[in-house]
Amino acid sequence: MWQRVQTLYLLIASGLLVAMYFHPFGTGFTVLFSIALACQFLAMVLLKSRVLQMRLSILAALLLLGLQVWMVLVWLGSDPKPVLPIQAVFPIVAAILDALAARGILHDELLVRSASRLRSSKRK
Repeated sequence: MWQRVQTLYLLIASGLLVAMYFHPFGTGFTVLFSIALACQFLAMVLLKSRVLQMRLSILAALLLLGLQVWMVLVWLGSDPKPVLPIQAVFPIVAAILDALAARGILHDELLVRSASRLRSSKRK
């Protein structure tokens, strides 16, 4: 599965989230992107269950979108507007990559289902 493009999407998204650990965000932010990182890692490791892979990558994308909204709300609520670091954009990029990975996993699942349907129709 490492040669699949969706695995590369998940790997790049995980790399972006690991890079966020090197910037001091709040504890709540760290917990949220740690959960999203765990979902991405599980989606990379679970090779046999494509449906679970797809659900985990969608869950990670939704968590990252929530994290991005939360980060923007905290930034807008701060009185002296601090400069946002480049790591503040990583959750939205990782969410896009997770959505692309989910789309690739869905494409693979549909391909496997159609191939198994063709195989079962040849036996009859």
